Amino acid sequence: MNDNKYQEYKVIRISESGCSAVLFGSANLPLKKINSVLNKNGAEGWQVVFQLVETKRLWLFWTRESMIVTFGR
Repeated sequence: MNDNKYQEYKVIRISESGCSAVLFGSANLPLKKINSVLNKNGAEGWQVVFQLVETKRLWLFWTRESMIVTFGR
């Protein structure tokens, strides 16, 4: 028996810009970009299944945050 709710999945990454990480040290994730990506995919029938925020090293001294979102439909 197949209990999976979704037939297909899509994973995207939304990152803060490297310039803001270098200039401001630790900037926030781009909320306008997140809103537009979520609304665009929602209009296409995708639903958010899972999301996480990762922090990666950028060059030598800086870090950069990214939001990884998994959609399903």
